[in-house]
Amino acid sequence: MRKILIVGAGQSGLQLALGLQSRGYEITLMSNRTADEIRSGRVMSTQCMFHTALQHERDLQLGFWESQAPRIEGLGVSVAAPDSTRAVDWVGTLDGYAQSVDQRVKMAGWMETFAQRGGQLVIHGAAVSDLDFFSRTYDLVLVSAGKGELVSMFGRDASRSPYDAPQRALAVSYVHGLGPRPEHPEFDAVRCNLVPGVGELFVMPTLTTSGRADILFWEGVPGGPLDVFQGIKDPAEHLSLTLELMERFTPWEYARATKVELTDANGTLSGRYAPTVRKPIGRLPGGGLVLGVADVVVANDPITGQGSNSAAKCAASYLDSIVSHGDQPFDEAWMRSAFDRYWDTARHVTKWTNAMLGVPPEHVLNLIGAAGQLRPVADRFANGFNDPADFENFFYEPEKANAFLKEAAGAA
Repeated sequence: MRKILIVGAGQSGLQLALGLQSRGYEITLMSNRTADEIRSGRVMSTQCMFHTALQHERDLQLGFWESQAPRIEGLGVSVAAPDSTRAVDWVGTLDGYAQSVDQRVKMAGWMETFAQRGGQLVIHGAAVSDLDFFSRTYDLVLVSAGKGELVSMFGRDASRSPYDAPQRALAVSYVHGLGPRPEHPEFDAVRCNLVPGVGELFVMPTLTTSGRADILFWEGVPGGPLDVFQGIKDPAEHLSLTLELMERFTPWEYARATKVELTDANGTLSGRYAPTVRKPIGRLPGGGLVLGVADVVVANDPITGQGSNSAAKCAASYLDSIVSHGDQPFDEAWMRSAFDRYWDTARHVTKWTNAMLGVPPEHVLNLIGAAGQLRPVADRFANGFNDPADFENFFYEPEKANAFLKEAAGAA
């Protein structure tokens, strides 16, 4: 039986551990926190998972919360005008619903499931020196812990990383008491509110430790009016500031948020990081090799909501690469091929996300505007969040965008 070590118990690490475990591999999973510590800790992300990523979980019978989490059936875009009204406002329909489950709920539950099924769970923060030892006793070591010392083993891939500094300052609040959008009270949607030159506000329903909730998520241009959360430790102050900014920049969202309160004292998060693609193979001092997983090697800004989706897709891709490799050694050539296979999906996410961080060109503004009048444009844009590869066909080049708009107008 092949022995595999996975370091890091997030979406990718746990999904991969449980997937390999179900195929008969002997899996050791290292986490720096227990399930109870995760469940009672601070929120970790703003995960909205679209159909393909959810299907990867279903394929492994891991969609434990599917019946409880809100079904997100649409994705809407609003663009603020200079007078804080909406210059653009539309919602596209998703072909398959999306869902968000607070990672405190999911990771704690999956970790307990892994242990109950006989997996070896080690609660220990791993250092490079630990991996140097372990690499000699396991057939394969995978690193899926996206922060800390271990990431430094994976060199930055400058050719795939156009930014060397954070492009957004992030601020998250999990709340109860948000009212429905009056335009579409009958179904749940992710709302993307774009404030040109300032940043973005994302609003999405989720399932958290205390049941149904909503996430308010500001992404601010560094140095701009939204970049004000650094150093704020008090959760109540964090929420108050979030709401003040909503009232100022997105009053249509603020109107339904006047009675919100935090889900819990750990329901806020802030920070920033530079979007980075790294070399996939880490070299240990003793000569061993480790393979980076998900955002260890491809970390995109959350502006396109792809983090947990990419993690699920990476875990599914690596699972297939490992199982199909049989008893052959997991050498450097195999590691490179496993990453290349995942990169074939991830490159579309990176290209799209980096494009959304910049100033949108005229043809993209035309697409976003036209979606308000043309349902096929709104729907296609919304479903691109599930399959970012489709943006190649209509988003990046003016000629393709104009051809698509002409086709959509003709159909309408």
